[in-house]
Amino acid sequence: MFKYALKRVLTFIPMLIAISLIAFIISINAPGDPVERLSKAAGNEGSAEQQSGASKKIKQELRKKLGLDLPIFYLSITDLASSDTLHRIQDKYHKANLEELTHKSGNWQGVSDYYSSLLKLQKSHLKINAKKIVANDSTLDLNAVNEAANQFGFEIGSLLETSVEELVADKFKKMNNLVADNTYLSLLKAPLLDVQTKRSDLFANTKKWKTYIPAVNFYGAKNQYHLWLFGNGKERQGLIRGDFGISYIDSQPIQDKIWQKVGISFSLSLIAIFLSYLISIPIGIYSAYKKDSAADKGMSLILFILYSMPSFFVGTLLLLQFANPDNLSWFPVSGIQDPTLFDPDWSFWEKSKHRMPFLILPIITYTYGSFAFLSRIMRVGMIDVVSQDYIRTARAKGLGESKVILKHALRNSLLPVITVFAAIFPMAIGGSIIIEVIFSIPGMGVEVYNAILNYDYPMIITVFTLSGFLTMVGYLVADLLYAVVDPRISYK
Repeated sequence: MFKYALKRVLTFIPMLIAISLIAFIISINAPGDPVERLSKAAGNEGSAEQQSGASKKIKQELRKKLGLDLPIFYLSITDLASSDTLHRIQDKYHKANLEELTHKSGNWQGVSDYYSSLLKLQKSHLKINAKKIVANDSTLDLNAVNEAANQFGFEIGSLLETSVEELVADKFKKMNNLVADNTYLSLLKAPLLDVQTKRSDLFANTKKWKTYIPAVNFYGAKNQYHLWLFGNGKERQGLIRGDFGISYIDSQPIQDKIWQKVGISFSLSLIAIFLSYLISIPIGIYSAYKKDSAADKGMSLILFILYSMPSFFVGTLLLLQFANPDNLSWFPVSGIQDPTLFDPDWSFWEKSKHRMPFLILPIITYTYGSFAFLSRIMRVGMIDVVSQDYIRTARAKGLGESKVILKHALRNSLLPVITVFAAIFPMAIGGSIIIEVIFSIPGMGVEVYNAILNYDYPMIITVFTLSGFLTMVGYLVADLLYAVVDPRISYK
């Protein structure tokens, strides 16, 4: 069995690589820009000009820290026309526009020249000072100057993000009219003409044939996926070393946020699993032994009712009945401890004793549906085993009924229950979102819920990755338990 377990553990390696690759693909294709989200979380203070400069610096630092200035993977398969340095463009909308222009023209050099001329035009536009213009010419209105300058800047931004010919022609027409109608925009005439010239040259020298020839670009270890997996050995430690990135909500490392919350959810899940099996296995055995009796039918009815009741309804009902001053205020309403009384220096037993009243209602809500489901599985498995020939042979040999059921039938009937056990591991890491929200438990369920609401993709991907790993562990444990309970199963 050890040899089999070792082989299975070795197969985890390619599976983990596949899981990490899927998680990485999800992360880079998730909507929104992580740099924008993190820079907003960092915030800025000061004047508008200071904020703009500070924001740009923050974004550059974050982009470098996250490795977003690197190629995505170890290699890329493109065409001969595409650039192998396009990943250096920070704005993803600019990048998409450049890719589209390259695909249309096959002339990357022309696209690069056109993009550079647009950036120069944008830089020239930023030099326009409406207050200084109005100060030099009192006949001008400050609002009118600002409106014309802002409109020109908007058109530049649109050109940086679109490659549709009709829209581009319309943008150029509006910009030329603004320059012609407003003499204070005359300094933009030359760079605007250069942009138009570069765009004309771009499509006058098309090399469309290059887009049909494939090309492979190799980047080595300096890429985003390698950094995501292994880190850079300095600030970032990589996924392999437990670094899951930075939260978009508060810019805190994910590993610092989740481990305590994982412990809470995992502890609740383990207690619920233990109680579920402790209750369901005896009920299932008794129901199978008393098949079709009044007791069996009664328990079946109760279990079906329990299984059909949604957890949010049961949790709310328990709170209203047993944590409500208007009814029975037996248990606390929310949380896992009283912050005014709890002492971190307490021993494990003192902490457990303090937390027990807080956990009773959540554990009941966790458990009732599970043991109802497991009891039915146990009953069906036991009925199937009891009808086997070897059970009849054991009875014919004169063995006592309790020995026949508990020694010969029980072990084989546990196989379906063990199969279900394999799926419980990933549930333990994710917690129960509904139950933890209802009872205000600071576990992974609440954390995942907040991550979904705030589009905190690193947190979501972390839960996805850990759940995938625990799924593999769960199936390995289930396979090993098969051999423990059934002597006919042997791994060599």
